[in-house]
Amino acid sequence: MMLLALIAVLFFGGLAAFISERWHPAAPRWTALAALALEFVLVLLQYALTADQSSVWIADLKWPWISRFGIGFHLAMDGLSLSLVMLTVVLGFMAVSSSWTEIRHRQGFFYFNLLMCLAGTVGVFLALDLFLFFFSWEVMIIPMYFLISIWGHEDRTAAAIKFVIFTQVSGLLMLTAIIVLALIYHGYTGVYSFDYFKLLGMPLDAEVAFWLMLGFFVAFTVKLPSVPFHTWLPDAHTQAPTGGSVILAGVMLKTGAYGLLRFVVPLFPEASHQFAPIAMTLGAVSVLYAAVMAFAQSDLKRLIAYTSVSHMGFVLLGVFAWDLLALQGAVMTMLAHGISAAALFMIAGALQERLHTRQMGNMGGLWVAVPHLSAMALFFAIASLGLPGLGNFLGEFLVLLGAFKVNMLLTALAALVMILSPVYALIIMQKAFYGPLRLPHPIADFSRRDIIAMGLLVVASIWLGLHPHKVLETTEPSLQQAMQSSAVTGSTDEQ
Repeated sequence: MMLLALIAVLFFGGLAAFISERWHPAAPRWTALAALALEFVLVLLQYALTADQSSVWIADLKWPWISRFGIGFHLAMDGLSLSLVMLTVVLGFMAVSSSWTEIRHRQGFFYFNLLMCLAGTVGVFLALDLFLFFFSWEVMIIPMYFLISIWGHEDRTAAAIKFVIFTQVSGLLMLTAIIVLALIYHGYTGVYSFDYFKLLGMPLDAEVAFWLMLGFFVAFTVKLPSVPFHTWLPDAHTQAPTGGSVILAGVMLKTGAYGLLRFVVPLFPEASHQFAPIAMTLGAVSVLYAAVMAFAQSDLKRLIAYTSVSHMGFVLLGVFAWDLLALQGAVMTMLAHGISAAALFMIAGALQERLHTRQMGNMGGLWVAVPHLSAMALFFAIASLGLPGLGNFLGEFLVLLGAFKVNMLLTALAALVMILSPVYALIIMQKAFYGPLRLPHPIADFSRRDIIAMGLLVVASIWLGLHPHKVLETTEPSLQQAMQSSAVTGSTDEQ
């Protein structure tokens, strides 16, 4: 029942936030904060109850739902999903904190959509019935559309529609693949089922498996996103409110990576390994292309959005290397990038709220005016470029180490980003924070609430870099089981 509570608390917390605006305009944000605090306690309790458990799956809940079509309400948690749910809750706090003064109208509806988006994301990380997984996938998309289209910036409607078109069309491909997979299972057994464990290892014709794998792959790489499916992300990030950008970059992009890890390779091992050279090439291209594109951006949020595409390219490279070190690096990159990208978008949102611009050409010399905000920007800029001792470095290093054994050329190309990423990090600092102060009027520095929120992210980033063993030990059984379930021998080079 703990798994159900993790979704229910966010769902009913969102409803409570929506209703509470009737009594006081500030009530929704406090209600959202209370719901997230309860969610955090539940996650910690789940971790404490299962810390000494030897089983890969630390919690499982299965109820019949639409029995006629083999659809069940099946939730389960392992180390991988536990880590991502914890990331979701932590960044939920950050989204509320960054929206504290920015959102001034329809606050109840805003926090309702924010918590619904988080509830759908937690459902994605816990669902092991493919129909329930798709349902949760859709649940998190709709609230994000409202967050962008209602509380976004000047071109919010176009960005929100573009976001929905990309995600819905790719989601339709995944739904088609899910239904075909269930029909094939019915052909073998005479009964319908969407259960992950029943579909795992089901014999499939090689050509059919390849096309079904592509249906899942496109849906997940659109959400990741990867080149060439990335074009919606810079627009969405640029126009989204700060809280929406925090959830979008920190959490929702990770659902695409999670789908690749959980579903694509385990369900279609032969097809995935056949497709691995292409997928790894897309990952390496994403790493380099997005880093170069970041140079050309004058909009701070758009620049940060391209850095997200670059970092997620490492995840794609690591997943399809299908080596334990590379997979651990992909997971570490997901967590570390979630923290650093959320922090950078919080900083960009704070600057926009104070300066009413995202253009770095209109900034300059801000270190003198807002030293606390500037210091945080420097820390997370160097975290994003992969400074040793922080989580981003460790994740990328493990990906490169594992992928090098599989494809040396693509790994060497991806490693060139170690030269490019310091350049865009320096661009941010040079244009926005150094040089002469251009502002004729004083602006407010980070408040105590902002410093506490950013300080927690600093601690989390350092902890991931200096004490990664906790995350690696928690997720390793899940990754090893995924590799065993794929049951494919031979490397990508050999194929």
